[in-house]
Amino acid sequence: MITASQLRAARALLGIDQKTLAELAGLSVPTIQRMEASDGNVRGVVESLTKVVEALDLAGIELIGDNAQSVTGGRGVRLKTPAPRS
Repeated sequence: MITASQLRAARALLGIDQKTLAELAGLSVPTIQRMEASDGNVRGVVESLTKVVEALDLAGIELIGDNAQSVTGGRGVRLKTPAPRS
């Protein structure tokens, strides 16, 4: 699973735009736009999601799931669980 926020953050870390990601993944720009406009987890055709994840992996992005460790190291950004409000 990948969230729309993770997808946008991955592009930002790579310094690429939606067009470049679409080219790397072999998809159309509107497909990437729809993925990034999703609420929460990206919805779409499994094959398209797989292409995006593989393209990001080849570009050097490690997608980290909830409560998962990053075993390869390297720099990155992770969204913390918000602290409870009192």
